[in-house]
Amino acid sequence: MIFKNLGARHAAAGLHCGGADTAGFSRANEGYAARRGPVQWAIGHARGVGTAGARAALLAAAVLLSAWAPLSAQPAPAAKPPAAAPAAKAARTVLFMGDSLSAGYGLAASQGWVSLTADRIAKTQPGWRVVNASISGETTAGGAARIAGELQRNKPAVVVIELGANDGLRGLQLAQSRANLERMIQAAQGAKAQVLLIGMRMPPNQGKEYTEGFERNYRELSQKYRTQLLPFLLEPVAMDRAAFQADNLHPIASAQPKLRDHVWTKLGPMLK
Repeated sequence: MIFKNLGARHAAAGLHCGGADTAGFSRANEGYAARRGPVQWAIGHARGVGTAGARAALLAAAVLLSAWAPLSAQPAPAAKPPAAAPAAKAARTVLFMGDSLSAGYGLAASQGWVSLTADRIAKTQPGWRVVNASISGETTAGGAARIAGELQRNKPAVVVIELGANDGLRGLQLAQSRANLERMIQAAQGAKAQVLLIGMRMPPNQGKEYTEGFERNYRELSQKYRTQLLPFLLEPVAMDRAAFQADNLHPIASAQPKLRDHVWTKLGPMLK
């Protein structure tokens, strides 16, 4: 913002002592002192002017000076200080902690569902910003190790945790995965952030006990810590093979808006 200070301009009036010049001044200012003949501005007797003339001259001078005094004695108006600029309100932050599904693996930077979510937030929630701290290949252990630093740097109001798929694909013990997610939730809530926990599911070839326990981890942690929960990120596209890249793990670009809209059902209300 640019502030412009305006100063006052004052004109100083100089009165010249003398006959011809003063007569000219008097004729130009008939409203102040109309008289004939020269006026002596100094105190005393003018040459060729008697005592009565001198007194008349002094009286005329007094009239003129009294008329000019209010104009010349006006103090310069004090310049008004510039108005203080209103303090910009800091945007609140949504922090995403995820793996390749949130990092947009195999896609242009603008195509992933987190980027599409950031675009929607910029248009509909101008008081918010998005930080995507997701990393391809990330595990719950990696997320638990990184979250303190991300919380300190970004001071988020909302933390979205989308981790666990790589744990499941590696067959990590469920108790370990659960403990790591729990540490992340505790850290986020300790920093006064709301938490949205996004769950995953494992394919049936992992065995019923493992797949059910894997899914149960998210539900029970959400209930324990009263977080928001989206049970399964890939639910809108999971049954459509054409919605996935060649690895059959990562959705293609055209599927990303569906994931964005799916997550928004839980995330959107958290930004009010």
